Amino acid sequence: MIARLTGVVAERGPDWLIVDVNGVGYLVYGPAGTVAAARAGAEIALHTHLAVREDGMTLYGFASGDERRLFQTLTAVSGVGPKAALALLSVMPADDLSYAIASGNAAALSRAPGVGQKLASRIVLELRGKLAPEAPVALPGEESEVVAALMGLGYTQAEALEAVAKSEPPADAPVEDRVRLALAHFARPRAGGE
Repeated sequence: MIARLTGVVAERGPDWLIVDVNGVGYLVYGPAGTVAAARAGAEIALHTHLAVREDGMTLYGFASGDERRLFQTLTAVSGVGPKAALALLSVMPADDLSYAIASGNAAALSRAPGVGQKLASRIVLELRGKLAPEAPVALPGEESEVVAALMGLGYTQAEALEAVAKSEPPADAPVEDRVRLALAHFARPRAGGE
């Protein structure tokens, strides 16, 4: 298996690169951000995933190992092929995508081309608890402090992320107010009579 590729960008397309490694050109498909950052003639190092199928082999390249792992996790979901996984990684960075999944934000996932609401909901359902709950999730703004405070109170990271995602504090709200609003999420009656 080809796990890493370092070479010179020979050509670039909308979702692919040809990376010249000692005279051999590898066709590598990647997320929009990875492809856009590559410059013809510049050296590039990619974390890669080789997909082997009956009709051929396809190489996918990523800027980081975390991005590659998320791609592999996404493609393990029933109905999510490499194209859909790349589309998801193209509409938002890996950290934001992990956050959207962990917080149950299927609407954010459905913005990716070829990923409808039904598939987005399936991704959230299957991966929400599987995305390394102990791993830190990069959060925008002061939300990481709110999640840390909720986890300090005994909530899981997934529960804290959901509460933060569903609370809507004013942009200038201090952390204490954000924590109160997030805690109010747990006080609400749950659907289904819980």
